[in-house]
Amino acid sequence: MNWQLPIGAQLNDTGVRFRVWASNVNRLEVVIYDHKGQELSTYPLRRDEFGYYLGQIEGMQAGVRYMYRLDGNIDRPDPASRYQPEGVHGPSEVVSSKFNWTDSNWKGLPANELIIYEVHIGTATPTGTFEAFIEKLDYVKQLGVTAIEIMPVADFPGNRNWGYDGVNLFAPARSYGGPQELKKLVDAAHAKGLAVIQDVVYNHFGPDGNYLRNFSQEYFTESKKTPWGDAINFSCEAVREYFIANAMYWAKEYHMDGLRMDAIHAILDDSPQHILQELVARVHQSLPEDRHFVFTAEDDRNEVWLLRPQQEDGAGIDALWADDFHHQVRSALAGDNEGYFQDFSGNAADLAETLNKGWFYTGQESRFAGKPRGTDACHFDPYHFIYCIQNHDQIGNRPLGDRLNAIIDPAEYRTASALLLLSPGTPLLFHGQEWGATTPFLYFTDHNADLGKLVTEGRRSEFEYFAAFNHVEVPDPQAQNTFENSRLNWNELEEEAHSQLILLYKDLLAMRQKSPLLHKVTRQRFQSQAVGDNSLVLRYGSESGEDGLLVVVNLKGEFELDLWANKITEPPQNTRWQLHFTSNNPRYGGNDKEAELWETMASNRVKANGPVVYMLQAQH
Repeated sequence: MNWQLPIGAQLNDTGVRFRVWASNVNRLEVVIYDHKGQELSTYPLRRDEFGYYLGQIEGMQAGVRYMYRLDGNIDRPDPASRYQPEGVHGPSEVVSSKFNWTDSNWKGLPANELIIYEVHIGTATPTGTFEAFIEKLDYVKQLGVTAIEIMPVADFPGNRNWGYDGVNLFAPARSYGGPQELKKLVDAAHAKGLAVIQDVVYNHFGPDGNYLRNFSQEYFTESKKTPWGDAINFSCEAVREYFIANAMYWAKEYHMDGLRMDAIHAILDDSPQHILQELVARVHQSLPEDRHFVFTAEDDRNEVWLLRPQQEDGAGIDALWADDFHHQVRSALAGDNEGYFQDFSGNAADLAETLNKGWFYTGQESRFAGKPRGTDACHFDPYHFIYCIQNHDQIGNRPLGDRLNAIIDPAEYRTASALLLLSPGTPLLFHGQEWGATTPFLYFTDHNADLGKLVTEGRRSEFEYFAAFNHVEVPDPQAQNTFENSRLNWNELEEEAHSQLILLYKDLLAMRQKSPLLHKVTRQRFQSQAVGDNSLVLRYGSESGEDGLLVVVNLKGEFELDLWANKITEPPQNTRWQLHFTSNNPRYGGNDKEAELWETMASNRVKANGPVVYMLQAQH
């Protein structure tokens, strides 16, 4: 494939074509440098009627480093650079789009087959590169997930970052290995039957190395504000084309199987066609009809129009991060009640309601927001809602980056894990959660000294008003050891407690894939109901109603359930419930005694003395 990127430096048969939008610039040249940073030559580009500068330089090859000289006095990297070998402030590099792909038979995965494994490349392995993570793909595949979701790789200042401070949206980070290595990772994942979703940031640029205003003041608008400053100006056609080209770039140049779009509530656009609608439509139109490409997104508003098909004037996004589930579970098991957690009781009734509706808030008043939040989406099938018990934000935005398993006891963690994997939504795991990794995931940066000082001070002041963190010393985001301490320790897999937890994840993910009742669940085949203050059931059924599966969840305390006392817990006609799984199985580190469980089941009762998940299957 030799996809023609409409902007940037495009290698062709006779040289390189350059094209860049610079509507505020009167003169623009390409400046060529050697690898020691010495200027070699300059080439003027011509301006067209739309404010683009373009031109062909014959004989130029891949590997050439260049910058754009604006009005004869300022040199800047290409806004559509494919690679920044010396960092975000240095020259861009001409990159060949050629790659020996081996995935011609791969068509991607539909959204209702996703089980997502979120990974931060820099901390996922000891060396933190795309190539190093290829060695972990067999492990990921054997775990039972179907897709890896790579946190943003658009190049950022310094050598370490979460990725949400990216400024070169087309340039895979040099610290991870650059363009060819990312393609190798995607190709290797496809060879193992794993989809790859790329996390992208279309709501803001990082604070260091963003030179777009040097090219055009129209990239941003002062009339709309986001938490990061002036909003991106999606009313401008050239700006829209920049982001649409980026989405197509990941789909066509890198063979990605989908995009996860960060914080789309901060993408502010009042154009006749919202940028999200146009972007989704244009990417799908550019791909073969049999090619699956999924769009997922983070949005805290619970807005149903984002899920609605474009034929019904929706955005056509396939699935949304539905954090209400996470907040209910965390409130129930960890007792969080500050910040946005004040909106969530964590009781069984509210958790069941969340499962039934996809998210909890469908228009009720939010105490945290001080206004109504959410819309009704209960007619959408469960796969449209991405559930987690941990993700990069929910761990890393805590002052010590402590994971859920560091806060609750093992039985509670097994319960949370089993509830996630037996719930009807699309599950998302954050790397290492499946073995209860003890390493934190801290907030880390590598900014210049002045900006870094501001980031450190801001990070530490952020938690001053939380009673739970009053006496916590927040690690310095700029410190090298803050990053190093966040690396996964794969040696933990050899320890019994961790290996037992992995068995729980593997068993449940295998059940989820193999059981027709748990796979591709429709809203009509699922319901949930509280059966106590701290206990609930999840009921799955077949279209015929002859088969059934019952998940019994006890969050805390003692619990006893008569299976004939509630309509939702009765077995289907001419069947009886048979115990198929318990999260407290000694295989997973629990202490359930099988004989006692069978004894209670024989009397059509389920008992618990503490947090546990049981799965019962109807037997004829």
